[in-house]
Amino acid sequence: MPVSSDDDVFAGRRETMGGLTKGLAVIEMFADGHDRLTVADAARGADMTRAAARRCLLTLQELGYLQHDGKYFLPLPRLRRIGGGGVTESLAARAQPFLDAARDELNEPVSLAILNGREALFVARADASRMVLTGVRVGASLPVYCSATGRVLLASRSEQEIEAFLAGGGFAPRTPKTITDADGLRSILAAVRQERASISDEEIELGMRSLAVPVHDRGGSVIAACSLSTAAARCSVEQMRADYLPVVQRTAHAIEQAY
Repeated sequence: MPVSSDDDVFAGRRETMGGLTKGLAVIEMFADGHDRLTVADAARGADMTRAAARRCLLTLQELGYLQHDGKYFLPLPRLRRIGGGGVTESLAARAQPFLDAARDELNEPVSLAILNGREALFVARADASRMVLTGVRVGASLPVYCSATGRVLLASRSEQEIEAFLAGGGFAPRTPKTITDADGLRSILAAVRQERASISDEEIELGMRSLAVPVHDRGGSVIAACSLSTAAARCSVEQMRADYLPVVQRTAHAIEQAY
């Protein structure tokens, strides 16, 4: 059996990838419980220069592992699957009692979702005895462009990210009421940003309405959306705004305070 020489050891060291080492150091920071990082945070925590930290973060963002809100880099589900899952799990666990309370108050299903590329990914849910036919469950996704949850999450992104999303197209109609043109969606997102709430009126499924509001972290960044779905026959859009929206807003605020 051959014995490794010192030259073999040093050759192995020369063949290691410094950039990968730095990227893994940043990933480990998220795995250790950081729910967001600035460039300065990453540089300090991973013991690298700010320039190197910025390159690592931007690379992870480009590859779909992180999202950037202009100041903070936040983990996306792709990163959580390889080591940063604790952040989402913690958020979902802390949110569950408040989702349950809202469900009990309104007897309607209440959910929590995060942005996952062009979809809203549901990470927590309180089901109700009344059935809503969306098929939403923990781990399921809905398209961002036509769901109340997705629109709240998308509206929180930068103008550049929104325009890039709209330029991507692919807005297939789910029902005859689904808004699919870029100009119409742009106007809706502007209204959602101003009102801090969104209502999808039978755009996902005929006979179903939903509303959603943003959930912020301590720094004010939108990290999730809290939503409620109901049958259109049970509740008009006006009734949703008057009766359901205040409860969902209160629920989102309680989740923010607990997170």
